[in-house]
Amino acid sequence: MARKDITMNKSEIQNFLSSGAKVLQVATLGNDGSPHLAPMWFVMDDGKVVFRSFSKSQKIVNMVRDPRISVLAEAGDAYAELQGVMIRGTARLVTDPQYVLKIYGGLAARYPMVGDVPVDLDDQALEAAFGRFAPKNTAVIVEPNTIASWDHTKLGGAY
Repeated sequence: MARKDITMNKSEIQNFLSSGAKVLQVATLGNDGSPHLAPMWFVMDDGKVVFRSFSKSQKIVNMVRDPRISVLAEAGDAYAELQGVMIRGTARLVTDPQYVLKIYGGLAARYPMVGDVPVDLDDQALEAAFGRFAPKNTAVIVEPNTIASWDHTKLGGAY
């Protein structure tokens, strides 16, 4: 018997990235060509994965030199629960502080960055919390070339 298709469709991928996965593994290429891997919080903006980091961080330095990037979002502990999306693509770097601040706002609404729970911040609160950091950060928009996905929940408990 042929194995069931476990790939996600576009809608399932968007839903998983928006609400199923919480940590993004980000792989960039170091100066010597070796992979540099870092976990990042992320948001979806216009259907694309976006994260931010300090502009002097190694991952940003790597992407300035070579914009190739791979990211992996995954969830699940048991085999029957495993879900994931891997994107290979190009990093589009955005240094505009207003855009970076917008990403901070999305992150604060998704993760406990201000206090113990995620919060929606109005413009004034967002500026107060992150305004001084935005000019020192770069937002990274992952422009996909290829996307691979898997959803073991579609197997119905079978291997």
